[in-house]
Amino acid sequence: MPISAAQRAALLTATTVLLATGCSDGGDKAAEPSNPAGSGGLSALASQKLSWNPCPAPSAAEGGGPAPSPLPGNTAWECSFLQTPLDWSAPEGRTIELALIRARARNKDQRIGSLVFNFGGPGGSGLTGLPSFAKDYETLRGRYDLVSFDPRGVGRSDPVECLTDKELDAYYALDFTPDDAAEEKTLADAQKKYADGCRKDSGPALPHVGTENAARDMDLMRQVLGDAKLHYFGISYGTELGGVYAHLFPKNVGRAVFDAVVDPDAGVEAGALGQAKGFQLALDNFAQDCVDRGDRCTLPGTSVAEVESFVTDLLASLDKKPIPGIGDRELTQTQATNGIAQSLYSKEFWPYLEQGLDAADGGDGALLLALSDSMNGRGENGSYSNIQAANAAINCVDYKERYTLDQAKERLPQFREASPVFGDFMGWALASCSSWPVAGTWEHPDVSAPGSAPILVVGNTGDPATPYEGARSMVKALGPGVGVELTYEGEGHGAYNSGSACVKKAVDAYLLDGKVPAADTVCSS
Repeated sequence: MPISAAQRAALLTATTVLLATGCSDGGDKAAEPSNPAGSGGLSALASQKLSWNPCPAPSAAEGGGPAPSPLPGNTAWECSFLQTPLDWSAPEGRTIELALIRARARNKDQRIGSLVFNFGGPGGSGLTGLPSFAKDYETLRGRYDLVSFDPRGVGRSDPVECLTDKELDAYYALDFTPDDAAEEKTLADAQKKYADGCRKDSGPALPHVGTENAARDMDLMRQVLGDAKLHYFGISYGTELGGVYAHLFPKNVGRAVFDAVVDPDAGVEAGALGQAKGFQLALDNFAQDCVDRGDRCTLPGTSVAEVESFVTDLLASLDKKPIPGIGDRELTQTQATNGIAQSLYSKEFWPYLEQGLDAADGGDGALLLALSDSMNGRGENGSYSNIQAANAAINCVDYKERYTLDQAKERLPQFREASPVFGDFMGWALASCSSWPVAGTWEHPDVSAPGSAPILVVGNTGDPATPYEGARSMVKALGPGVGVELTYEGEGHGAYNSGSACVKKAVDAYLLDGKVPAADTVCSS
């Protein structure tokens, strides 16, 4: 998605190529209710009245920064809190607060309802994400109140917390692609410390941050917002959340768009392998662009293979000896890999990648480290948002697989074959949930939604984080007559914000006028 590095720090970044960390009893539905909300139960929650007020500046967990600026026409952003059950299997028990943001529709006499956004991650803050992208959705605001939220465990909504900022600096500087037994033990110990910190600092909410609970939150949100149907725009992980919602509440689906689609049939291993291939494809395209520009590209090499050999050699040298980065922090091999991945989310980031690689080759790791910081949610003041902590918590409570480091190591050959640059990085990441204190819920989400209204599923052929094949899998999994596929032949993560007039026209016509595009429509970049 074509956004600045500062915005990226507050947003979806990575579906799951993140350096999330990785079982006792728990899971998405396990916990004992406490602090009863009262005898009214769900009916009382569904009839709650939201109090909308001017939005404050984002919290530290949301990434910090100034309060959102007014929209065209001097429309102010409004914020509120929704009370929702901590545990949806015991809805009359303890409640938590979800932070909401909205901008009112311009044309009140033609208003359709609310259009709810989730920008992905998992772990991305909607309270920072929606204002960041607001200009891209101004046409949609003609007939919708634009609404987003911090899902449970994210940002201002009872955020998951794991380590201090200083501890996170040390954690992200570790070698996440160990080369020997000593480095493997160091990584395993660090992952356990991270998971223990999440259990200690996040309290009773940790077992309940999964996607199914978040989907139920959205249906309560729909009711409280006064909408008969949920009109929804899900991006990246937001497509998985939207698919789970459609499965649980097919009759409540209004006009829904899934952009940058997570493959619902892929478990942890298949999903990670798909991302390795996706990021390798994006790097291939970057390298080809460098070769095509000849002397205007500062990187060495006259072929894709030579450019990528330069990248792998640079990463190998950083594995042996980190270089100066920012302040007293060095650029390590893992942080450089993370920064490269960050740059491949949008073609507009390619110049930063070229500059960063060239500078690192000369001994200056500042730019690649800044890109890695953006991926990890680190601000210039050294404070971290909770995007990575929430990402780990949601993924680990969603997915059952618990790979050990030995099991991850066994799978490295297929990951290296998929990507010489990212294979090790993503192969070892299979063990991210190995020490997680809460059990997982599913092998992969059920998104079958018979009886749902049509859902527009938008796939991007050059998407690194959610490879194109995921869109077709989503269409098939939603079921006959539900998923309608739209293909964008382009680069970057997502299509609606890519600048493609074709994609925007098709999506807007569907959301604003209910015009479903012909199946298998193709838009070129």
